[in-house]
Amino acid sequence: MLPPDSPRILRLVRVALPGGPAYAYLHDDELEPLDAAPWEGGRPKGARFPREGTTLLAPCTPGKIVCIGVNYADHAKESASFTAVPDEPVLFMKPPSAVIGPGAAIAIPPGIGRVDHEAELGIVIGRRAFRAGNDEARGAIAGVVAVNDVSARVLQKKDGQFTRAKGFDTFCPLGPAIALGLDPSDLAVRARVNGALRQDGRSRDLVCGPVDLVVYISNVMTLEPGDVISTGTPAGVGPIEPGDVVEIEVEGVGRLANPVVERRR
Repeated sequence: MLPPDSPRILRLVRVALPGGPAYAYLHDDELEPLDAAPWEGGRPKGARFPREGTTLLAPCTPGKIVCIGVNYADHAKESASFTAVPDEPVLFMKPPSAVIGPGAAIAIPPGIGRVDHEAELGIVIGRRAFRAGNDEARGAIAGVVAVNDVSARVLQKKDGQFTRAKGFDTFCPLGPAIALGLDPSDLAVRARVNGALRQDGRSRDLVCGPVDLVVYISNVMTLEPGDVISTGTPAGVGPIEPGDVVEIEVEGVGRLANPVVERRR
């Protein structure tokens, strides 16, 4: 997926251009456009242009977002739904319609009660994975992205499952880039709200690590290029409200910042 003459890690973004959204490599303050996503064989197609003045979109358009519940022991201790880490990964899904990019607003519907941020390391799939073993699973990981698994806590408890609580439009910010080739095994995962640090974990503390998750999930469902696995959140989840700005940071990826607003009916 990486060009043979590229550095080990590249930052992939999607950018709004006059001709429509386009993938591009981000080089400091310049963008190098591609003719398609790298996992679709995309190659650079022209001269670089300045990043300034452009709008970054969600860096991929996943067909599905597979999420993992309670995958850090410290988060299990603070969770009202679990008293211990489950024996197997808890899978749930967010719809593609929940995805927004950096700078886009998290819109909270009125009347749904408490809504929390959840900082998560996301894995972007670059090769089709079906009943993958360890080596195949490792090779299927294209890169790493920051995810905010926005969650409506009252509805989560009321429903007894996660689909509605985590599936609202705008409840899956992704970005700001995909760090292609970045090893996801030991990266800092942080959340800040209005500049105050709320979550500060490391992916090495995941109960089920990135490669094992690809193995596990691909034995349940086929993972396709562009799909995202959101690996779980460390301790420190907390409420967000209209007027807040939430920043999710994954080491080596960057900060994903989104304002919070109230959705109008």
